[in-house]
Amino acid sequence: MDAPLPDDDALTLEGRAADRTGRVLLIACGALAREILDLRDANGWDHLDLVCLPAILHNTPESIPDAVEAAVERHRDRYDSLHVVYADCGTGGRLAARCAALGVEMVAGPHCYSFFEGNAAFAARDEMTAFYLTDFLARQFDAFVWRPLGLDRHPELREAYFGHYETLVYLAQTDDPDLTETARACADRLGLAFERRFTGYGDLAPTLARWAANQ
Repeated sequence: MDAPLPDDDALTLEGRAADRTGRVLLIACGALAREILDLRDANGWDHLDLVCLPAILHNTPESIPDAVEAAVERHRDRYDSLHVVYADCGTGGRLAARCAALGVEMVAGPHCYSFFEGNAAFAARDEMTAFYLTDFLARQFDAFVWRPLGLDRHPELREAYFGHYETLVYLAQTDDPDLTETARACADRLGLAFERRFTGYGDLAPTLARWAANQ
């Protein structure tokens, strides 16, 4: 039986343990757990197992390659194949180089904002003044943005951090009116205009489908 999904705080700080029931392991960011499990369950990909690293690693992206390598080495002997559900995520190409050395494939794209919208569509927009949220980041805005930047203690720093942005773009994976209002409130807190784009799962869906079909 699959383990229940941890709450967002646990996915942020602790990640998610593998169920150890499938043949293929996805090593993912905790911020993607809900989307991956939704796709797995909707498509009957019971042979896919999921382990998540703490989502808060994104606040120190230089630590992501070592964390991913440690997870690969820890789990490799238990599965027929492993795949990494991270994009570059601020590692400056270091994660891609590490995955290539380990012989594991990762999701294409610079970050999850891009692959959720679709890498080609995101690149074509070439937006320079947009700040992005996903479903997970809208729910965890305080943990990833407000508190780490010290805005809970020094709200006067808001202009220094966000003065060059114009719009908060909420890339929505689900149709959730309450979550849309949460994201809109985040835009208000940052003094930014608000835009919602429904992306669904973007390029994540065909990537997981391909990995699932190859086993």
